[in-house]
Amino acid sequence: MPSIQPFLWYNKEAEEAANFYAGLLPNSKVGHISALPVDTPSGPAGSVKVVEFTLVGQPFMAMSAGPLDPFNHAISLMVIVDTQAEIDRLWEGLSEGGKKVECGWLQDKYGLYWQIVPAIHFEMMKDKDPAKVKRVTEAMLKMTKFVIADLQKAYDGK
Repeated sequence: MPSIQPFLWYNKEAEEAANFYAGLLPNSKVGHISALPVDTPSGPAGSVKVVEFTLVGQPFMAMSAGPLDPFNHAISLMVIVDTQAEIDRLWEGLSEGGKKVECGWLQDKYGLYWQIVPAIHFEMMKDKDPAKVKRVTEAMLKMTKFVIADLQKAYDGK
């Protein structure tokens, strides 16, 4: 049966990034790291590294192989959390040295985009009352980091 595994291309810091992410996210670890033993278009033997790692139980692979295309908003990693404390911890940790964007998005110091989103947000957005959904959407659009209490106030019409 086929499977899907995200593969991330870094300029030179795949191993560093994998260790950084695994240190912040639960149920995460860095696995096998290998250096390609032959010359490649990206560099001489030993300079290109492939890193296997797991983030929140999801397997990933990454490669340090020189500049090609930078990460952008078109692909992001979404972390769904339950508490404001989790949002705050991951938001500050992942954005350190990077850039805080809007609507729960940030760009880490390696250029990868992330979304840190409370699970309750998805429940609110599925509500059958369009006025509640509108208020939550309007509140979210004013946020950088998600604040669950503010989303709840908007949802409740306060």
